[in-house]
Amino acid sequence: MQALRPLLTSLLNSLRDLLPIVGVIAFFQIAVLHQPIPDLGRLLGGTALVTVGLAMFVWGLDLGLFPVGEALANDFSRKGSLGWLLAFAFALGFGTTVAEPALIAVAGEAAKVAAAGGYIADTAPARATYALGLRLTVALAVGFALVVGVIRILRGWPLQYLIILGYAAVLVTTTFAPKPIIGIAYDSGGVTTSTITVPLVAALGVGLASSIRGRNALADGFGLIALASLMPMIFVMVYGMVLR
Repeated sequence: MQALRPLLTSLLNSLRDLLPIVGVIAFFQIAVLHQPIPDLGRLLGGTALVTVGLAMFVWGLDLGLFPVGEALANDFSRKGSLGWLLAFAFALGFGTTVAEPALIAVAGEAAKVAAAGGYIADTAPARATYALGLRLTVALAVGFALVVGVIRILRGWPLQYLIILGYAAVLVTTTFAPKPIIGIAYDSGGVTTSTITVPLVAALGVGLASSIRGRNALADGFGLIALASLMPMIFVMVYGMVLR
């Protein structure tokens, strides 16, 4: 029972987090729209599954992914090989982003809209190619962002200057990018920092900063996620310019 206590705590926290969402939907459905909730049984069942799944996911992060990310960052920093550390950071960013469910959903939806708008052929292979290209572009951007972020932690560069330069590049790229790709690019910056990417990226930064003398895990370890959400906007707009 003692071993299951973290899972029960995670389950209660997930239920607490989901209750406001359920309350908002129920309020507007009943009090504003004056409509009964359709398929109430299915809705309650789905909510229960989401609650259990979210609780187990968060428990798994605390149990495995966070310690693994921090341990790998510590081991690579102690090994003293900058090349392997940067390769690990890039592979981590690329691999987690390609597998990100939110990105897969957005890329698929973007392919459908692009096909409906006549920007690509309205065929299954064309949509699949477009979605895959978008996913790989975003994954490359996150991998590059983590490389820059790791170098920043090692060198002690101020984060705010990188963020300012990054958003200046976003503004410049927005000026030249095709209009249909701009919205997708801006959304790509948000969907990359989701359930799979964020825990491992945060663990990498905190573990690396903790293992370097003179670095503060709180001040220097965070910021990788900010770069990981910034770079995809630039890369996707460049991807749109190349396609055009």
